[in-house]
Amino acid sequence: MLRFLTTRILGAIPLLLLLSVVTFAIIQAPPGDYSDYIRSMAINQGGATPEQAEVQAEAYRKANGLDEPLVTQYFNWMGGILTRFDFGHSLYYNKPVGNVISERLPATIALALVCHILASVLGIGLGIIAATRQYSWVDTALGVVSFLGMTIPRFLLAIIILYLLVFRLNVSEVGMFFSARYGGAPWSWDKFVNLLTHIWPVIFIATFGGLAYNMRVMRANLLDVLNAQYIETARAKGLPEAAVIMKHAVPNALHPLVAYQGVVLPYMLSGEIEVAIVFGLATVGPAIVGSMAVGDVFVTATFMLVLAATLIVGNIISDILLVAIDPRIRLGGDA
Repeated sequence: MLRFLTTRILGAIPLLLLLSVVTFAIIQAPPGDYSDYIRSMAINQGGATPEQAEVQAEAYRKANGLDEPLVTQYFNWMGGILTRFDFGHSLYYNKPVGNVISERLPATIALALVCHILASVLGIGLGIIAATRQYSWVDTALGVVSFLGMTIPRFLLAIIILYLLVFRLNVSEVGMFFSARYGGAPWSWDKFVNLLTHIWPVIFIATFGGLAYNMRVMRANLLDVLNAQYIETARAKGLPEAAVIMKHAVPNALHPLVAYQGVVLPYMLSGEIEVAIVFGLATVGPAIVGSMAVGDVFVTATFMLVLAATLIVGNIISDILLVAIDPRIRLGGDA
């Protein structure tokens, strides 16, 4: 196990470096940078002439190293990460990028994990129900739910719910985690309930898509396993049907879903990001969009690296889970 973890972590380092190069190059590919935002703000809000705004923009570029070659900017950024764990300075938020991440990433990961747990538990459970009641009205109804969950775009569902909340139900506290009276209050049951009343659309929408996928895969896998010869043998021995399904069929049908855990966290993060952008929550999604819009390259590139790291960590966790449910699998060539 230790050798496996060491090998995977060491192998992830060059992959992350490659991803950092690609990400940095793609983000810097469009013309312009944050100095263009400074120029437009000086003209539109500062009342400066185009010439004065250009002088301010150039001064800002030189002060923040934006006039340096792209390669130099990249190595300065990576050098800060590797030597000081410094992800750079956010030009838009005017604070270290690490502070921007620490403010937004924990809530994002917490929401993604909640959605992942709900999607896994509900999706697997409903998939078992659908498979054991094949072609019944229950199977048909769950199939419709699964179809809708996999086909309706998450951002569209978020817009629909936002419209209903604001324009039909007259909900005013949208785009925040708590009501104003709970902003600085200590944690309590009332504050937790207030939190749920604000974030349930994000949880519902992100869970809906993951639940649909888990349900379809679990149903298909379980139907295949239930037709296997060893399942017929277990039934012939007189085992109760519930024991046959839960003890023999379900563990073997879980393998593809467990392997899917390697990509599910980035998937849930992307789902949360889409919905958070629509609702304007203070999570990773709006920060990525906002930083890309104004050319705050260090914020965007760092968040992209974080998402890549979650994909690598997720794959390692899925490999370990596969070993936990199937002793025939070995990690790193262990005997």
